[in-house]
Amino acid sequence: MSEDGESRYPISRCSSAGSLNNVTSSANNSDDEDSDLGAGPPPSAAGGAGNNLKDKRREAHTQAEQKRRDSIKKGYDALQELVPMMPSNSESLPPCKLSKATILQKSIDYMQFLQNCKKKQEEELNELQKKAMAMTILKLNYETIVAAHHSQRPGNALRQVSDDMKFQVFRAVMDSLYQTFEPSVITGNFTEISGSVIAWLEEHCKPQILREIMCAVLQQLQQHEAGVQQQEAMEQDGLDLQHQKLGVSKTERYY
Repeated sequence: MSEDGESRYPISRCSSAGSLNNVTSSANNSDDEDSDLGAGPPPSAAGGAGNNLKDKRREAHTQAEQKRRDSIKKGYDALQELVPMMPSNSESLPPCKLSKATILQKSIDYMQFLQNCKKKQEEELNELQKKAMAMTILKLNYETIVAAHHSQRPGNALRQVSDDMKFQVFRAVMDSLYQTFEPSVITGNFTEISGSVIAWLEEHCKPQILREIMCAVLQQLQQHEAGVQQQEAMEQDGLDLQHQKLGVSKTERYY
């Protein structure tokens, strides 16, 4: 070619060594890329694994949130069952599902109601304790008066009523009451029994009637005891008379 042609179309030359180096480096780069692709998952597979992991995390989070909401709902339902409906609310509102705010407000109102009841009961308990203490003091005072009265009259203190005499008094009173109880009480059913017993109590167990029955029983037992003592005295007198006729002294009778 001419110089004009060479200058118009310049041709770059490279050495053989340089061209070999370029070919070798390109070949090495292609091998590295192939090795990298072979070592790790393909781009589409890696993206799918990441999406699966995110889906699993999202599902676990959704399940945990659902469990939390279910627990809260169960707690509100249990609280609604524990807290009773107030009379005013039950009359004005129709039976329907209450909101969480309403359940909480009802719970607060009920707790305040219980606190007021507790405070009132504590006040009543304190009053009863004071009354019990006053009654105990009165009882001790009366016991002191009775003890002083018996100490002034020692003869009456030594005289005690036997259990046999108490039983006789009780039996006589019950026998007297049963004479009016038996014809007055109807035993057909519970209604008749309760009604007839109440009527009998109101009619035949008044304080005045019971007092008259007790006085009559005591008088009868006193007469009976006096008769027994008189009979024993007469028998003793008869024995003494016989001993006197036989010439036996009182001291010789016991030997």
